[in-house]
Amino acid sequence: MTGTATAEQVPTQQTAVYSSPAGRGRVYAMDSAYHVDPVNRGRDICVNSSYCGVLPARFIAEAAPRGAIGMDCGIGPEGSAIAGLWYLEALDIPAAVADVLSARLGDGVHLYHNGVISFCNQPAADCGVRAGMPVATAARMMLENDPTPAAADEITNRTVMHTAADGRCVIATDSIAFATPVDRARNVLVTAGHTGRSAVPYLRRASPWGFICSDGGRGMDDSGMAGLAIVEADGLAGATVDARRARMGSGLSHYHDGVISAANALAAARGVEIGMGCPEAALLLLARPDES
Repeated sequence: MTGTATAEQVPTQQTAVYSSPAGRGRVYAMDSAYHVDPVNRGRDICVNSSYCGVLPARFIAEAAPRGAIGMDCGIGPEGSAIAGLWYLEALDIPAAVADVLSARLGDGVHLYHNGVISFCNQPAADCGVRAGMPVATAARMMLENDPTPAAADEITNRTVMHTAADGRCVIATDSIAFATPVDRARNVLVTAGHTGRSAVPYLRRASPWGFICSDGGRGMDDSGMAGLAIVEADGLAGATVDARRARMGSGLSHYHDGVISAANALAAARGVEIGMGCPEAALLLLARPDES
């Protein structure tokens, strides 16, 4: 269905708060995720003042709107209050949540006018949504932009975090599998997978100047970081961050939130220490031997 819904089509539980000048649909505010309706399918952004767990996400997914914004409700144990973001991501539906302290629960119009985004999924990020953005702005970005179609191995989130005077970089990306030839013997990679035995072929193939990955929660017999010692023989300086502190699968979280949990001898020789923040450790790994 295309165009703008008529007043008769729109459920009474929904309030139109914005209409696309390009005719792409509307933003509707509603007090509950259960008020998302099939009339919104593929067209509207549904700003609903519910938590965004898997259960409400199922109801949203059945109606399949263009996008949805809920509330983070304090996130909760195991991220239960926002787990629906990734449920919807798997269905290519842009979704975000607002900080529960920024707007009133159960009041969709208040959420639209006052809410501040705290988390979003990848399709929403592809539309331009970012944490700290007003909900009204995020909803309009979802309405006016489409997520970028991409295969799983194309969504690398590769971000340059620091560039040295000689042009070498600290780069955050979501997996060591996303290393490129330019990284070889040149850049420091901060990636978000574990450093177990199965990571070793990827580390050897990438052969970066240095790397920081996750310890994967350490695992039985420290298997989650066994690769540190294995690739030391290849001359690769590397460290891990504590998986309890940084989100696996997010290179940016590893860079910003990571705390070093282990380092091989080559990384230690460059000054990397357990307990050090990831940005500091990455800069130490980036330095050349003749640099102070």
